[in-house]
Amino acid sequence: MPNPTEDVKKQLLEAALPHVAFDGWSDKTFRMAVADSGIDPAVADTVCPRGAIDLAVAFHEAGDAQMLKLLKKVDLSQMRFRDKVTTAVQLRLDAISDKEAARRGATLFALPQHGAIGASLIWGTADAIWDALGDPSEDFNWYTKRATLSGVYAATVLYWLGDDSEGHAATREFLDRRIEDVMRIEKVKGQVRANPVMKTLLAGPNWALSKVRAPAKMPRVDIPGVFSGQSPDP
Repeated sequence: MPNPTEDVKKQLLEAALPHVAFDGWSDKTFRMAVADSGIDPAVADTVCPRGAIDLAVAFHEAGDAQMLKLLKKVDLSQMRFRDKVTTAVQLRLDAISDKEAARRGATLFALPQHGAIGASLIWGTADAIWDALGDPSEDFNWYTKRATLSGVYAATVLYWLGDDSEGHAATREFLDRRIEDVMRIEKVKGQVRANPVMKTLLAGPNWALSKVRAPAKMPRVDIPGVFSGQSPDP
């Protein structure tokens, strides 16, 4: 079903991108996007109450959506799991349509007042990757996997932003090293868990962690009369 809110936001984002390279994700950029798109300023302010910040969020989320589309076209069946994760992260970088907009976004979300939004977006990317790869975790591992991948992705993006090697080959090598570091840590964790003494020492903490559950995935609910084109029942 068409979503008028998202359509308006998409138009604003497309109109904003040419200005982001010069003025960043700023109020000036937002106002120029409103003017260029011809969208009523009152509607634009309703759809994007935080102005350009909402457009920067939409830009990031559009990259996640494009990554998922690209991932569906890749045959992952014969890959090692580490290679699946590496491929997904690489495709997420490939899905960035405007490197300067991404650079400006990294700068915006590095500011203390916007740091929580940036962290949430990176977490969302990691979550999207794990979900797409069929992660079955329902316990504390659900959180640790996403936290670890968030760190890998954030570091890789920052490296990619400064990478001028041909075809971003240096970024791929950097990503491979980060994934190798994660695999090494997981190997050590496995050895610790297998050690009889450590099993005894960790029995209490492990029991507590085993009670932590992944959040339930809630289906989206369209509310009649709210941007749905429908009216509530009388």
